[in-house]
Amino acid sequence: MARWWPTALERRIALRYLRGQRGTRSASLQTVVAIGGIATGVMALIVVLGVMNGLRDDLRDRILIASPHIRVLTYGEALVINDWEDALESVRSVDGVHSASPEVISQTLVVNQGNHVESAKVAGLEPGTDVIGIGDAIVDGSFPSEIGLPDSLDGSVMIGSRLAQRLNALPGDVLRLVSPRSIRTSRVTGTPTPVYWLVRVSGIFETGMYIYDNEFLVMSRETAQDFTGLGTAVSTLSVRVDDPMVAPTVAASIEERLGYPYHTETWQQQNSQLFSALQLEKIGMGLVIFFIMLVAAFNIVGTLTMVVAFKTREIGILQAMGLQPAGIGRIFLAQGGIIGIVGTSIGLVLGLAVAWVVDTSGLIRLDPAVYFIDRLPIRTDPLDIGIIVVTALALAIVATIHPARQAAALSPVEAVRAE
Repeated sequence: MARWWPTALERRIALRYLRGQRGTRSASLQTVVAIGGIATGVMALIVVLGVMNGLRDDLRDRILIASPHIRVLTYGEALVINDWEDALESVRSVDGVHSASPEVISQTLVVNQGNHVESAKVAGLEPGTDVIGIGDAIVDGSFPSEIGLPDSLDGSVMIGSRLAQRLNALPGDVLRLVSPRSIRTSRVTGTPTPVYWLVRVSGIFETGMYIYDNEFLVMSRETAQDFTGLGTAVSTLSVRVDDPMVAPTVAASIEERLGYPYHTETWQQQNSQLFSALQLEKIGMGLVIFFIMLVAAFNIVGTLTMVVAFKTREIGILQAMGLQPAGIGRIFLAQGGIIGIVGTSIGLVLGLAVAWVVDTSGLIRLDPAVYFIDRLPIRTDPLDIGIIVVTALALAIVATIHPARQAAALSPVEAVRAE
């Protein structure tokens, strides 16, 4: 069986060839450039893929703060669930379901005390439920409650932090809402009659997800039913599962249990376009940075080819002293391996360091109106790092094949006679 791993002598010769002028211990400029190319490619790949992973994970976590893992909906013109109590018990009995609760979803116009108008989405939630973690996002005040509410007010609401800024509203302030019942035609006049609600701000929440903090206000479920005119009906059933990653499987079981006219929508389906775009961007950016590593690999080929040209006479002397052509090839294999290992190690350390600093310090800020989040998160995936390291080392080794064959093919006599 042919030896492929260089001996100690061959490794020493390889190190000598990677150095600069005779008598120096520093690496040659070509060696430094080759190592730098590999290190830059590895570092860039770690940071870029970490950014893509961080965006995906951070968006997912923020989405799940104010959004259920699964929503149970129904077909029909009214798009509401009337006999939701029985359906709710059936959903709770499905394997994998952690909790479930009714939910009312609607839209409204909000008018502050200065008559400034903003549009908002209404979420009517069951008090005390753990399906949606909105309670953990409260930064001021408390969840809406009708206890102790004056007769002059129709209810209480909790609003997102950015919506509160636009309305200049604080807990205790009174807002005016336009009820969805306003679109109903009056039997007397034959025209829509505006229905206004006076509500008190009970609290402010901040999820870190721009779309929630900027648009949503929260009521208790019963208040929302009265506000929207649904009576005892609800818009959806919100479901929380033990593992968000298996939500599609649990959703299929819920559909099978409930049957027609019910259907489900998972958090992956609700945000499929966003996550697909992030995955496509991750692949695209990875390929772009991969080309940097290919350039570094070509640089290794050029470096070792120059070594073969400059060391032709020495290679001939080594062959005349008894070193086999395979040994000559292993010397250049060792050079590529050393460049690959050193460059990959430097890039790995720098990449992880940059990723840690940027992620923990929040150094790079983002516009939440565009990116949904306010800072650049980085999450390093061990699988991604493993693939990057293996790829970098493989490119460095493959880049030595041509120079190694060129050196091994030299004739000892011709090599010694070369000027």
